[in-house]
Parts: sequence; structure tokens; C-alpha cells
Amino acid sequence: MLSGMKFGILGMARSGIAAALKIKNLGGDFFISEHNNSETIKSSLDDGIWNKLQPNCEFGGHTKKVLDCDTLIVSPGIPLHIPIVCEAKNRGIEIISEIELGFRVKAADSKIIAVTGSNGKSTTVSMIHHALVKSGFKSVLAGNIGSSFTAYPIEKKGIDYIILELSSFQLELVDRFHAERAVLLNITPDHLDRYNSFEDYAQAKMNIFNRQTNKDYAILNSDDNNIVRLSKKLLSKKLYFGAESQENHVCYNGEVIVLANSYSTATINKTFGNFALLGLHNIYNTMASLSALKDIIPENEIMDSLKSFQALPHRLEKITAINGVTFINDSKATNTESVKYALSAFNQPIHIILGGFEKGEDYSVLVPFLKLYAVGIYLIGAAAKTIADACKPLLINNNSISMNFCENMSDAVNKAFNNSRSGDIVLLSPGCASFDMYVNYEHRGNEFKKSVKSLHKQVLQAKR
Repeated sequence: MLSGMKFGILGMARSGIAAALKIKNLGGDFFISEHNNSETIKSSLDDGIWNKLQPNCEFGGHTKKVLDCDTLIVSPGIPLHIPIVCEAKNRGIEIISEIELGFRVKAADSKIIAVTGSNGKSTTVSMIHHALVKSGFKSVLAGNIGSSFTAYPIEKKGIDYIILELSSFQLELVDRFHAERAVLLNITPDHLDRYNSFEDYAQAKMNIFNRQTNKDYAILNSDDNNIVRLSKKLLSKKLYFGAESQENHVCYNGEVIVLANSYSTATINKTFGNFALLGLHNIYNTMASLSALKDIIPENEIMDSLKSFQALPHRLEKITAINGVTFINDSKATNTESVKYALSAFNQPIHIILGGFEKGEDYSVLVPFLKLYAVGIYLIGAAAKTIADACKPLLINNNSISMNFCENMSDAVNKAFNNSRSGDIVLLSPGCASFDMYVNYEHRGNEFKKSVKSLHKQVLQAKR
């Protein structure tokens, strides 16, 4: 399929490795350029994979050797303004993403349901995939969650649906990519350290609809003014979800989800009970999933399948309770909008752990939510001082909330617990990226779990 084609690949992370292996399997040639040293990369790879890739790699920086190609694949974590990418543009080399490569090699009979948004992507794609599998479809879940798109045997027939979680970075370099159903959950300021403006970031998200026709579906949040504005010229059929409205395919009236076209309702429980997801944002994720699966699975079957759907790790994940204090891991909350969702998901007093690597956000937008829900703020990481400065208005004439600088995650967990009463929540919802202290948000969430486990052990020993 790719015989005689030459690919350069920038970045030897998950997607770059998957792309290289897929190119090799399909008869093409590849060369990978990675800025890290070979020892760092080798230590993270299986020996068999390393032996397949190593002869066609360079490490410690990008040289023009990677430009001896027909097509350059750029990993999503690499900004498009670096010199080697600019040189590729000057030479007229085609520049694509691993997502674009996956689309070009996939079997024609596999349909794509793609989901993007600033928040809620992982939960929504997982819901859609879960419902499809429960209904007997052969479904693959890939992209920004789990394995890369090209890590699966997508070139072979027989996969009914490919469900893709797509970030703005992954959508920057799509060209022919076409999703029969594309979901845009929300657009709020994020990654402003990479984009020149919010509008540039939003336009990257809109690339998910680029190749859609009037035979395709665009699933859109009607309560997001930016989405409504940007989607006016879309050619695809629009299915809106949001607060109660005659224009929406699916609505939420505060008590039940209403399926507007059939005038039927689906009750949803927002507690830890039958529906294991917390927060209004997960109601929106559910509505998006219902819309994305329109005419594929009956709505009542979708809702039944979601009763067995469990919250994903690091997304408002209940860890345990110690002396009546409940610990919640929301490490995936890497922007302020996610923190707002997390804070508003609980009725109990909250001790929140915030901080990490800054992405250029305005943390003052959290002040009204912290004032309403939080009794304690525990700051970690590089953004601690910035967040503290933004939240100073909270401390003026307000003795009901405390602000604490913490050395690390363990320190934050212990301080929060010591300041808590039975019935309180200790919530890790950082509002920042993790790269200042951790490999990724999973690493950060696991460190939170480890700290909570250690604390629990200490408390139990003290009772003996």
C-alpha cells in the first residue's frame, strides 16, 4: 500500500513509533528524528520494537536527513514553528499528522466517529466505544487515548467503527481526514502557550469538520457560543445538544435528558449510584454520546449500556474515604474550565490541590467557584505563585478559606487531610499541565493515589 513511499517522522513518542511500524508493515520507508538521546528512548521500548526502528533513526536533535522524504509526519507535541518544520515547508514537502496517515491507510469500510473539545473528550469517546461494543459492533478506540490510530490493523476490513479522541495538536495537520460523525464538545481557552490566540486554537479544533459533506453529522454543543458561531458554515447535518431547546436533538432540563425527536426521556443519576459519573459536564458528555450514536443504536440501549460505564482513571475518580474525608483524583483537569466542572460536581466542602506547569491561562476565573465551593487551597508546582496571586481576592475579608503552599503531592494530601472534617472532599484538580513535576497527568494522578494510600496506612496504624 505504501510501497516506494518515503516518510520522515519527527518525534519518537507513541504516535511516531506507531506510524513508523505501520509504514514498515505496508512496504514504505521511514526515517525518525528524535531530540532525546537514544538511551532515554531505548529504556522505554520493548527490545523487539527498538530493533525494528533503531537502524532508521537519529537522536539528540533534528538534522536535514529527516527531510529526505516525500512526506513528513510531525508528532502532535512538536510545535510547527521549529526550524526543521519550516525548512520542510520551504522545500515543499507534504507535512501531515499520524492521524492523517491513519486515515489514508484505513480500510474503506470502517467509519470514523471523532471527538474533540477542550474538556470531556476521553470520557465521551469511551462512552461511545462502550455502547458500540455492548451492542455487538467491532469498535476500535484510539487517538489521544490508549493506543495510537496506526497501532491497530486499520488497513484490514471488518472494523465497524473507529472512535478517535483528537486534540487540537492532532488536528493541525489533517488534510484528507474525514469523519462520518464529528463531535465538538466545547471550546474554552487552553494551550495558549502554543497558539497565537484563542481564535487560532478554536480553528484547529474546527479542522475536525473539514472534509464533511451533507451526508455526515456534526454533533455540537448549543450552549457554547463559540461553537455556534464557528459552525454556521458547516456543510454537514448538525445535531445540537445542550440546555432545553427546540433546536436540540438532545436536551437536559435539570432533571432528565430529553430526546427531542422522540419526545421520550432518559433519567440519569448524577451521584456515585447507577450512573458512575459526577458533574453536569458528564451529562453533556452523555448527550454528545447519544447524538453521535443516532440511528446506530436505539437511545434506550445506549442509556442501559452507560449504567455499566465506569468513570475513567484520573477523571473525578473516587479513591477512598479516610475518617469520613473522601479523596477524589481529577488529575486530568489540566485547564481552568475542568477545575470549574470539578468544583461544581460536589455539595460538600472542598479542599482542592491546584498547580503544575503553566499554559498561559488566567486563573482568576476560578475565584467565584473557589469562593462558592472551596474551604482550602493547596498549591504545588511551578504555577503555585501565579495561582496564589490570582486568588488573592479570595483572602480579603474571608476567613473561611485557607491557602497553603506545599512542597510536593504528599505534603498537599497530608495538609488537606489535617485541615478536613468528616464529610469534606479532598480534590486533586490541578488546572495545569503536569510537566514541571511529572511525566504526564497519569503519573501525577498515581502519585496522588500513592500519597492517599500512605496516609490511609498511617491513620490505620495510629488507631491500633
